[in-house]
Amino acid sequence: MKSKLFPVILTAALTSVMTMFAVSHFRPNLPYFTAAGTPRTLPVNYASYNNSTTPTAPVRFEDAAQSSVKAVVHVKTTIAERRGVYDNNDMFSQLFGPQQYMIPQQQGSGSGVVISADGYIVTNNHVVADADEVTVTFNDRYDTKAKVVATDPSTDIAVLKITSDKNLPYMEFGNSDEVKLGQWVLAVGYPLNLDATVTAGIISAKGRSLGIGARQSANPIESYIQTDAAVNPGNSGGALVNTAGQLIGINSAIASPTGSYAGYSYAIPSNIVRKAVNDLIKYGTVQRAIMGVVYLDTRLATAEQRTTYGLEKQDGVYVVNVKTNSGAAKAGIQKGDFITHINGEVVNSQSEVQEQVARYHPGDNVSVTYSRGGKQFSATVQLTNLNGTTDIVKDTKVLGASFRPLTDDEKASYSGYYNIDKGLVLTDLGKGALAKQTKMLKGFVITQANNNAIGSANDLLQVLSAGKRAQIGGFYPGKQGMYYYTLDNIDVALGE
Repeated sequence: MKSKLFPVILTAALTSVMTMFAVSHFRPNLPYFTAAGTPRTLPVNYASYNNSTTPTAPVRFEDAAQSSVKAVVHVKTTIAERRGVYDNNDMFSQLFGPQQYMIPQQQGSGSGVVISADGYIVTNNHVVADADEVTVTFNDRYDTKAKVVATDPSTDIAVLKITSDKNLPYMEFGNSDEVKLGQWVLAVGYPLNLDATVTAGIISAKGRSLGIGARQSANPIESYIQTDAAVNPGNSGGALVNTAGQLIGINSAIASPTGSYAGYSYAIPSNIVRKAVNDLIKYGTVQRAIMGVVYLDTRLATAEQRTTYGLEKQDGVYVVNVKTNSGAAKAGIQKGDFITHINGEVVNSQSEVQEQVARYHPGDNVSVTYSRGGKQFSATVQLTNLNGTTDIVKDTKVLGASFRPLTDDEKASYSGYYNIDKGLVLTDLGKGALAKQTKMLKGFVITQANNNAIGSANDLLQVLSAGKRAQIGGFYPGKQGMYYYTLDNIDVALGE
C-alpha cells in the first residue's frame, strides 16, 4: 500500500513546487511572494475619500459643552387654575349660556438660551404659551422670575427677559446656512427635569417640515435642522450648538412613537431665530414677509401630479398659484414656473423657500431664479406682509389682550360660512379686563363690537372708548354659529 501512495505524494509535491516557481517567476506582481521568495505586502489602502493616510485631529466637545451649559437655563412655567368653556354651540348653551368647568393649576418645563448679557432669553413659544408665571434656573442653581416679552407661534419662538445686577453668560449666534450634513453638534438643555445635559450627534438633514406648526399657527414656518443628538421632553427651547460653541438652532421637536427620544430631533435654524427675536424685541411681533406664491411640495405630490407637472424632470419648487398684486406677480412669476434659487441659494422644497424668505422684512427685495419652459429667468421680488402691504405691523394691546387682523387668505376661507370682509383675531388673551370679564378663547375672530364692524385693534379701541359697556361678537374657526361676550366698566378698565 505504501509503495502505491509514494508516487502519488511525490508527484503532488513536485507539481506544487513547480507551480509556485512558475508563478513567482512569470507573475512577480501577484501578492504572494517576490521573485526572491520574501512575502509581498497585500495591496490594502485606507477607505478615505482622498486616499490619504494622514490622520485627522479628533473632534473635541469640551470647550463648547462647558461654555454652553452656562448660557442654557431651565424654564419652569405655571398656569393658574382657571375656568374653561365648552365651545359646543348647542341649544342648551344658547338658552342658558356656555357650560363652564374648572381647569386645575398646571406646571411645565423646558429650556432656554441666554442671548445677551443683559438678560434676554430665547425659548419655544409652546414652552411658555398661556403661562401665568415663568421662572428660569441657571446651571449654578441661580433662580429668578422671567417676563415674557413677546411670542410668535408661526416660528415657535418666544423671548423672555430677566433682571440681573451682573453680566450674564450668553451664547453667540452662529450662521445656520453654513451647517453641513454630517457636522458634529451638541444638544444642550434640561430634559426630563434633569440638570443641564449635553448630548452629541450629527446633522442628518436640513429643511425638514413636520407639519406640527399648524397646531400653533395658521401660517407656520417650518424648516428644521434634523439631528441624531438625543433630545427628550424638556429639551424644547434648548440650544443646538456647533463645536465652536455657537448657537445654530433652538431644539423644538422630536420624532417618536412613544413621546421620548427615538433617534431624530429637530431644531429651528439660528438665522430664523435671530430675525424673529430681533422683531419681537423691537416691534412685539414678527414682521412676516411673503412673496405671494402658493407652492406644491414635491414630497407630498401624487403620482398624477408628478407626471402632469413634470416634477421628476425639473429641479426647484413648482408654483401652483400666484396671488394677484403680490410681489411675485408684479415680478412676472407665473403659475407653472419652478423656483430654483432665492438670493443664489438652491431651493427644492417649500420649507427651504420659507427658510430663505423668513429672514427678511416686508418691503425687502429678494432675487429669485426660476425656470419656465426649460429656460432660466431671474427677477427681483419685493416682499409684503400677510395683508399684502409693506407696512410694519406692531403688536397692539387692548384691555391687556393682543390682536392681529385677518389675512386675505383667512377672509377667503371663512367667506363661505360668514359674511365678513374684515375681522380681528385674538392672539393672546393676556391678564387684563378682557380676561377677567369674559371667557373668550385664543383664536376667537372678532367681527363686530356694538354692531360696528371690526377689522383692527384701533377699530375695537374706538368702539370701547365710546361707552362704558360693549357687546363683542364673532366666531371660532371650525365652529358653527356666532358667539357674544359682554364687557362692563370699560372706562375704568381703559384707564388702568
